[in-house]
Amino acid sequence: MSGTYLGLPSFPDAAHTSTHDTQLRANLTHATHTIRTKRATAINELPDWPQLRTAGAAIKDHTLHHLDHYLLQLETAVTNAGGTVHWATDADEANRITTHIIHTTGETEVVKVKSMATQETGLNEALHTAGIHAYETDLAELIVQLAHDKPSHILVPAIHKNRTEIRDIFHNEMAHWGRPAPDHLTDNPTDLAEAARLHLREKFLRTKIGISGANFMIAETGTLVVVESEGNGRMCLTLPDTLISIVGIEKIIPTFQDLEVFLQTLPRSSTAERMNPYTTMWTGTTTHDGPKNFHLILLDNGRTDTLADTTGRQALRCIRCSACLNVCPVYERAGGHAYGSPYPGPIGAILTPQLRGTTTPLDASLPYASTLCGACYDVCPVAINIPEILVHLRERVVQGGPVTVRGTRTTIKPAKGHAAERAAMRAGRWTLDHPTAWSATQRMAGATRRLHPRRLPLPGPAKAWSDARDLPEVPAQGFRAWWQQREKDTQRGKGEQK
Repeated sequence: MSGTYLGLPSFPDAAHTSTHDTQLRANLTHATHTIRTKRATAINELPDWPQLRTAGAAIKDHTLHHLDHYLLQLETAVTNAGGTVHWATDADEANRITTHIIHTTGETEVVKVKSMATQETGLNEALHTAGIHAYETDLAELIVQLAHDKPSHILVPAIHKNRTEIRDIFHNEMAHWGRPAPDHLTDNPTDLAEAARLHLREKFLRTKIGISGANFMIAETGTLVVVESEGNGRMCLTLPDTLISIVGIEKIIPTFQDLEVFLQTLPRSSTAERMNPYTTMWTGTTTHDGPKNFHLILLDNGRTDTLADTTGRQALRCIRCSACLNVCPVYERAGGHAYGSPYPGPIGAILTPQLRGTTTPLDASLPYASTLCGACYDVCPVAINIPEILVHLRERVVQGGPVTVRGTRTTIKPAKGHAAERAAMRAGRWTLDHPTAWSATQRMAGATRRLHPRRLPLPGPAKAWSDARDLPEVPAQGFRAWWQQREKDTQRGKGEQK
């Protein structure tokens, strides 16, 4: 992914700061609890929700197993419909292609619909360097941009801001970007939305280039799909002369019929709506309607490397609904910025280390940003087993081992700072592999159980972990000893009966 987020502190350091921000925690708690309650109600309305969940996972898995076939089918369909397809192996290449397309038009301004892919590539920063002004038009993204901030949630990028903070941002910043906020603007949601609408209208009517991502790409027709709640995305997708869509290659689905599954699961999982208010679909270009030029940039940026991992590849099923964020106790307290990635929360903890690798302290720390409670797996509409991948990635961080980097199979070294954990795991494995040693360990633990402390006072970085956990009470007799004693008693009973 882009270097935009690199250089940030590791998750524990960033979370240590954010968890002390009481206003941030209050904003997150209110927002996530509201969304998760509404979502549960919307899900319970569908008696066939488990079947839809299974169907979504199956469609995604089938597509990933035949990704090369469907991508070529998509390229042919888009080209036949009048569009131009570009292939980008990484973030820098995607940004170079986008900048080149804009320069050839002679324009210096673009409007954008909310796009995780462009956040991943750091497109706004790249366009700024190239002298091009990018205006975010999604309301939450607009707030983040005006505040010179970063998104902290997949669905609600400004979830860490409350209404009063948003009013102040509009007051202080809107005039520097275009139409100023009205005088005496209140923090009433209707007033804030009206201020944003007036501010954005002049951008929509003036700007000749739109940039988008896509929720889905349909291989059989070359159709791209964007679902949204505000309608600003539709303005971006239909008004400009040139439309550039930057989409991760995993967003593809084989057929139009497959879309019916995701149009039921995505809105309910993300905004708790039975159907999202706006679903915009476009296929290439059409005379006298919509953009005259359409460019589709297919972004890899670590996705084929992730696909090569038989355990981690299920992360590519993600449809960016953010349900896992709203139930995660870690995200609720630490906030999205602590993850140092466009993808926060549980999905970010497994997706980012696979796309970027685990070579930096930040990326190596992300698989540990979880309690492994499993709530994220329970709510995922495409059944991504996030806890399983977290454990898988922790093993990679501690042990190193074979991975695929830029299409080449290689072996990485363990990350720094895990020597004690690695030694403990090796000792545990050796003990479990030797029954005699394991039995001796059990007998010793049982004999000394009255001397065991309630907590294990570990030194250094492990102190925070051990201070918050009680040691489990050791039983007087282990299962193996209990079973052997039971067998003896049984045999003795049979002997007495004779």
